[in-house]
Amino acid sequence: MRDITFFSRFAPDILAGRKTITLRDASEADFQPGETLRVSRYEDNGFFCHIQVLAVTPIDFDDLTEKQAEQENMSLDELKKVIADIYPGIKQLYLIEFILG
Repeated sequence: MRDITFFSRFAPDILAGRKTITLRDASEADFQPGETLRVSRYEDNGFFCHIQVLAVTPIDFDDLTEKQAEQENMSLDELKKVIADIYPGIKQLYLIEFILG
């Protein structure tokens, strides 16, 4: 089973089912639909759940929508700021849809 990490501030939303996607760069997007991932906090690598990948779809930063922001449990402006802080200058992202599992 492969691992994926999230900043600890996202753990409550993932566990509550409010966060159902993650946006990653190409180096963190090599997952397959149906794959189960071990999820840990980025800061301390502490395990907190498993997720099942539903889909992995390329998306351009400029094409992000309110729907994706809602799936991230934030506003579109917040989402774009978070992505720009994590991946400065990035244009090509990968949208990973998931469920707890």
